[in-house]
Amino acid sequence: MLIKSSSRLVFNARAVCRNAPAVQSIARRSLHDKAQSSGPSPTVAIIGSGPAGFYTAQKLMRTLHGTKVDMYEQLPVPFGLVRFGVAPDHPEVKNCQDTFQDVAASPNYTFIGNVHLGHQLPLPLLAKHYDTIVFAYGASKDRRLGLEGEDKPHIYSARAFVGWYNGLPEYRDLSPDLQAGETAVVVGQGNVALDVARTLLSKVEDLKKTDITEYALEALSQSNIKHVHVVGRRGPMQAAFTIKEVRELLHLDDVNFTPIPDELFPLDLKALPRPRRRLLELLKKGSPPNEKATKSWSLDFLLAPKSLKWGAENSRKLEGVVFSRTKLEDPNSSESKVSSTDETVTLPTSTLFRSIGYKAEAIPGMEELGANFDERKGTVEHDGTGRVIPIETVPLSGSGTSKRPSLYCSGWVKRGPTGVIASTMTDAFQTAEAIIADWKKAFHNDDISSVAQQNLAPERLGWQGVLRDAKTMQIDLEPVHWDNWQSIDKEERRIGESRGKPREKFSSVDEMLQVSGK
Repeated sequence: MLIKSSSRLVFNARAVCRNAPAVQSIARRSLHDKAQSSGPSPTVAIIGSGPAGFYTAQKLMRTLHGTKVDMYEQLPVPFGLVRFGVAPDHPEVKNCQDTFQDVAASPNYTFIGNVHLGHQLPLPLLAKHYDTIVFAYGASKDRRLGLEGEDKPHIYSARAFVGWYNGLPEYRDLSPDLQAGETAVVVGQGNVALDVARTLLSKVEDLKKTDITEYALEALSQSNIKHVHVVGRRGPMQAAFTIKEVRELLHLDDVNFTPIPDELFPLDLKALPRPRRRLLELLKKGSPPNEKATKSWSLDFLLAPKSLKWGAENSRKLEGVVFSRTKLEDPNSSESKVSSTDETVTLPTSTLFRSIGYKAEAIPGMEELGANFDERKGTVEHDGTGRVIPIETVPLSGSGTSKRPSLYCSGWVKRGPTGVIASTMTDAFQTAEAIIADWKKAFHNDDISSVAQQNLAPERLGWQGVLRDAKTMQIDLEPVHWDNWQSIDKEERRIGESRGKPREKFSSVDEMLQVSGK
């Protein structure tokens, strides 16, 4: 689409679920399935409160009766990229929050917000108090273009821009300058790139009805941007965006679409698989030109960023982006390799957004727990189903136990920042099933008496044990729990209602804490 836990933005490739009501129905029904119970139940720490964390919790709690879940979150508010990554004009995608509310209503669930694991609270401190630890946080770092001058003004991460207009505290003060010129370039052709383009081109009157932040509305109302180039290295056959996002842009009022050259399309669209055929047919058809339109957008294919062009008199004034023309090895293959040519193309622009992918970052202390983080991929090494592949580590300092917790991963830190909420749910259920299978194998053995089973699984104290140890270590914590979040939620909705919006998000941690009852 995003947060060094699931809500540290974890933006999209992306979290939009086109079948949100169906996903919600499936997930909520599963809460009421008959729980299986025999023997002891695990005490589980889930790191991250986005879809991956909640769906993992839901599956565990409904299948292993009595499972206790403590969910750790860096911010005082839950839901991760559902809150901070989903486009404001896609409210239907946020319906999954109803399912998450059901999970949180269980007396066996504890939300622990406003706690920064690995920094404020040492991660290894969790080891002796949990049977299982699940890493379910998202992608907090965006991939860079690698161009000289990329850190100068008027160049923004799409992840940061989306976080800014969605109220993510980390980007509250981004203050993008949207008045520098009339043209913007977005490098990347995923759904997040299209979200950025749509937000820049939409009428402010329409955005006012969403939960977009007031400061973003103010900046967008003064924007001078009239045209947006959405640029990709490959062609229409290889584009990463989905038909829903394209259709929304094509249907924007007062916005024209620049036609795509026919030679970029395969000769026989009918021979393509139905999803790709429908997308390409839509792109080829475009939208009827509107002579009165004041804005426009284009999909620019077969271009790879090469360098940035700066003003002769002002070396900090962006004037354009130089691209290398690229060539596809097999234009008709959705998996075609691409290479650069010597031909260059310059797109004049005053504002540049990069949207070429995201990565998760390691939490300090993961290696001491026994988890290996792949820095190149931005994922935890696992067996394919979510079981973390253990590494040799030094003994846990002060763990008080020889038995380490079992480690698992779920969501983007497991598979990388790809997929929509529906695929995140499937992935989370897979991880939960691995946990369930391992727990049953260890403790649900019919040949072992119930007394022996209890002895094999000593009670873990979970959050209460962590909190006790933190106090002993004089670690100052100000945790936010679910009732505190409900106070924040209630106030956001009240303010939003007074402005004709679903909610007005608090965009700073201090504001959140002030109304949380802490």
